[in-house]
This record gives sequence, C-alpha cells and structure tokens, in this order.
Amino acid sequence: MKTYRIYQIDAFTGRRFQGNPAGVVANADGLEDRQMQAIARELNNAETAFILSPSSDDHDVRIRFFTPTVEVPSCGHATISAHYVRALENNLPSCTVNQRIGLGILPVDILKKESGYRITMTQGKVEVSPELDTSVRTPLLDALGLTPRDLDPDCPVQIASTGHSKVMIGIRSESVLNSLEPDLSALTRISKNINCNGFFVFTFDSKDDDILTNGRMFAPAIGIPEDPVTGNANGPLGAYLVKNSLIASRDGLVRFKGRQGEAIQRPGIVRVEVDVEAGEPVRVRVGGDAVVAFKTEISM
Repeated sequence: MKTYRIYQIDAFTGRRFQGNPAGVVANADGLEDRQMQAIARELNNAETAFILSPSSDDHDVRIRFFTPTVEVPSCGHATISAHYVRALENNLPSCTVNQRIGLGILPVDILKKESGYRITMTQGKVEVSPELDTSVRTPLLDALGLTPRDLDPDCPVQIASTGHSKVMIGIRSESVLNSLEPDLSALTRISKNINCNGFFVFTFDSKDDDILTNGRMFAPAIGIPEDPVTGNANGPLGAYLVKNSLIASRDGLVRFKGRQGEAIQRPGIVRVEVDVEAGEPVRVRVGGDAVVAFKTEISM
C-alpha cells in the first residue's frame, strides 16, 4: 500500500471554484494504468494529471493525462495544474522545466509571484487543416444549433491543432455563444467521422477591451460534454487566427487573452502567445494562474 497525494486545482483562474478543475496526483509512481484510469473516473474532472519521475536525463518530470474514459496525450489546464502543484510542493523559484508528455518533451515556464505561480506551457506541432466542406459543416452547425447567418464570415470552419485538434467555429455574437445547447450525440458522431474530438465555438464579440475572444468547447466523444476553460482549444485558436490573418503580429509575436466558461459559471482566462515567421504560426504557448480547491490522500 502507498499513500497518494491528490489535489483538485482550479486552473486559468486565481479564484477557487472558477476556471477549469483538474485532478492532480502529485506522486503517481507505482500506479498502474488501470488505477490511473479509475482515479480519473472517480474524480470525474475533464482531465486528471499524474506526476511521475523522469525516465531519462533529457527531462525533469513525466506527466500523463486521463479523462474519465481515456488517456489523452496532452491537456492545457491539467498541465497548468500539475506544474502548479509541483511548484508549490517544491517551493520552486521562477524557472523552466522540461516535461515529457504524450506529445514528447516540451518546456514549461514557472513564474513565481507574490500571490502564487503563473504557469506557461509550450504546446506541440502547429497544424491548421483546410476549411471543412459543406458535407461536414452543415451537420456540424445543426448539431451546435447554429445557422449559417450566425457564423463570422471572416472565420473559416477549420480543424486546428497544437498536438490535440479542435474544430474552430467563429460566430458573430456572444449572446448566441452563451445560449448554445448542442446535440452531444450528434457531435460525438461527427467527431468519429472527422477524427477530431473537440469543437471550439468562439467570438470576437467581447465587452472587455483586454479580452480578444470568448469561447466554449464541447468534446463529448472523449467524455467531456463541455470543458470550462481549455488550453488545448485557445492555443490552437491562436495558430488559427494567425494562419487566417485575423490577428497581426508584432516583432514576430502575437499575444492575446481568451475568456471561456462564463456560460457554465466557471469563467477563466487563457493567455496565448504565438511565434510567427513569414506570416505563419510556428510555436504556441498558453499560460494562466491556478489555485488549490482541496487536497486529500488515498492509499492503494
């Protein structure tokens, strides 16, 4: 029997019970895959992160991520949460940590502040696919409860990825965004057809000057009806915006803040940075704050 330290962390927020909750097992060495999956199912967060010892000298820590039903290669808010816990437990200074996740070895920046830590992760390979054709777009809009008139005409419906793909759907109105009640079964069927597990609906219709986008993300195919605040959606959104010339870079860099979660009373902010070369997005980072909701222990 071993005692495991388990945290519930609210990520992309500095306020408890807002943002996106993630489970974190701080000392996961010794757990079998089936046990990790069982813990993730019991905690029932969108993702739970399992912090493991490094397996070689080229990284500082390994992290695995499980939804309630499957393992996934990466997760934005659970990465923020895991490194927040690790920084707290080890009283880390501001530093850069190399993590091994399902996408490979990627850096994570730790910024120590008076109020805690801000964590910024580098995401995986940037890919933006061609616009989805009408045969996919029409049933997708039906499943989301949208009409073609709701779409932002500047925003093609495309799949974007920084290691974990999402369909980007830009719409005109924040009020329409917050009123969506999608057909989750239909979205699950569409996910299987297009090999993409998430649908990120966003708008530039923001009441705050320092917030560029508001969004909602649905991923029922992997057990997430709606994710409150999603690093793996807002990061690809940054690449998508650059790719479609919807945001201008300055000295080869794009920075913006995206809000998510208001419709389900879990608002949070994702800070997005995109490195741009010759007009193309080449590297994406997402960051945010975090707070401990609670901590417990289990023995297995």
